[in-house]
Amino acid sequence: MKNNQFPAGVDRRNFLKATGLALGASALGNSAFANAPQQAKKGKRILGTGKHALEVSALGLGCMSMTSNSYNPPRNKADMVDVIRGAVERGVTFFDTAEVYGPFTSEEYVGAGLKPFRDEVVIATKFGFSFANGKSTGKDARPESIRKAVEGSLKRLQTDRIDLLYLHRVDPKVPIEEVAGTVKDLIKEGKALHFGLSEASPANIRKAHAVQPVTALQNEYSVLERVHENTVIDTCEELGIGFVPWCPVVRGFLADRFNEYTRFSEDSRFTQVGYMLPEAMKHNMALLNLVREWSVRKGITPAQFSLAWLMAQKPWMVPIPGTTLLHHLDENLGAIGVTFTANELKEFRTEMEKIKVMGVRKPEEALIDKV
Repeated sequence: MKNNQFPAGVDRRNFLKATGLALGASALGNSAFANAPQQAKKGKRILGTGKHALEVSALGLGCMSMTSNSYNPPRNKADMVDVIRGAVERGVTFFDTAEVYGPFTSEEYVGAGLKPFRDEVVIATKFGFSFANGKSTGKDARPESIRKAVEGSLKRLQTDRIDLLYLHRVDPKVPIEEVAGTVKDLIKEGKALHFGLSEASPANIRKAHAVQPVTALQNEYSVLERVHENTVIDTCEELGIGFVPWCPVVRGFLADRFNEYTRFSEDSRFTQVGYMLPEAMKHNMALLNLVREWSVRKGITPAQFSLAWLMAQKPWMVPIPGTTLLHHLDENLGAIGVTFTANELKEFRTEMEKIKVMGVRKPEEALIDKV
């Protein structure tokens, strides 16, 4: 930025670290990961540290799109059970769902799909909303609501414990310490094993972590949407919290599924996403073209490049691309073996940061809870 001017609320030191212009947290010696080294098995990664560490496959499977009617019509349950079990057969051990997906039906699909493999996999789900007549009515993270949500999730998932229990969105009416304390009690009772947050501010991450150590933070992060490079990822590194990027291929845009000529129907949820609007997609084609060029250079697909780039950022990052098709899953898993040299990562970032993208969050938005 010109004249050393930074957006309101953006910490200059963290902004410089995020853009590679200053030393990262681990180089400064304040990384909890550096203080608690752990060796993951081949094809696996570790979220969190110490007794709060959780080993998962290097890529997870996001199960929202199977039933949520958010970005495509809900799929047949038997077909999705086949996809989930096909993922297990291919080495995926990390499955992500939430009570609000459907609502409720995504957890039912995941529970049915993983029942034969329960002790071999990690199931992550999320709470934090209230419901009426089968629809979400807003955020609700009161202790009694959390307990009700967990009981419902356990039943739908056909399990006696949730491996990673996330607060889906911060409820401004409930102190985050109270939420963390409730999850801490659930962990003591064995109904949950690890605590996670999603799209929480750095301040609330710290508050929650002080009550019950957080194993993973799930936020939107991709080659296009990099808002969390302002402070958030550094906070995770300092505290030893794993990072789980959702929407890692930008709803298919970085998988080369859409382009500047794509138009969505008025009732499509894509019309509510800033970077999926026609003007933004046309503008952001420069970034997609860069990803295409690098994909050719690396001999992989744009989706594989986008996922591999994320995994190359930190060894404790585990993207969770969603899919309803096994051949797309196979493509995604092909990203696991892709490597980059330090010079390649530096060169790509330099080229990437020359492109001004449209429809993404502003840097200062990383410092507040996502609505």
